[in-house]
Amino acid sequence: MAVAATAWRALRRVGLGAAAGPRGSLLGWPNSSGSRIVRSPEARRLSTSPALLLAARRFTDKHEWIAVENGIGTIGISNFAQEALGDVVYCSLPEIGTKLNKQDEFGALESVKAASEIYSPITGEVTAINTALADNPGLVNKSCYQDGWLIKMTVDNPSELDDLLTEEAYEKYIKSIEE
Repeated sequence: MAVAATAWRALRRVGLGAAAGPRGSLLGWPNSSGSRIVRSPEARRLSTSPALLLAARRFTDKHEWIAVENGIGTIGISNFAQEALGDVVYCSLPEIGTKLNKQDEFGALESVKAASEIYSPITGEVTAINTALADNPGLVNKSCYQDGWLIKMTVDNPSELDDLLTEEAYEKYIKSIEE
C-alpha cells in the first residue's frame, strides 16, 4: 500500500493523478505493483485507417482524441491512455442529443484495474455513440482509433480545435511525461 501511495504522489506531481485519490485522469492509475508501465514509442505507434487519414487527429493533455470530418468530430481515447487503463470492461457514454462544453465530463471507462472519466475536447452536441462498446468494451483496447471510438458530436466552435495538440505535439508530450 505504501508503494501505491508513493506512486500516486509522483503521478500527481507530474499532473497525471487525481488530487483527491485514485479516480481521475486516464493516466492516474498505477499497475498492480504500484508503478506505471511505460511502453516504448514503437509500442504506441498510431494505427490509421483511410477514413481517419482524411481527418487529422487532435489530442488533449488528458489523452482524448478527436478527428473531424464534415463538421462532425469522432472522439476516443489515445493508445497511450488505453494502455494505461488496461483491459476496458465497461463504458458509460452520454445520450444522443447531450450538449457538451469543452472539457465537460461526458462518460467513464472502467477497466479491471481502474475507472476514469472522459472529457469533451470541444463544444458540441452528441450525434452518435458507439453502441458496439456495450457488448464489446474491449474494442477501446483493440482499436482505439478505429472501432473503439466513443462518441461523435457536432463541432460548434471550430476554433477550439486550435487549442488541441497535433499528433506530433502529442507524441512529444507523451515523451516528456515518461521521462
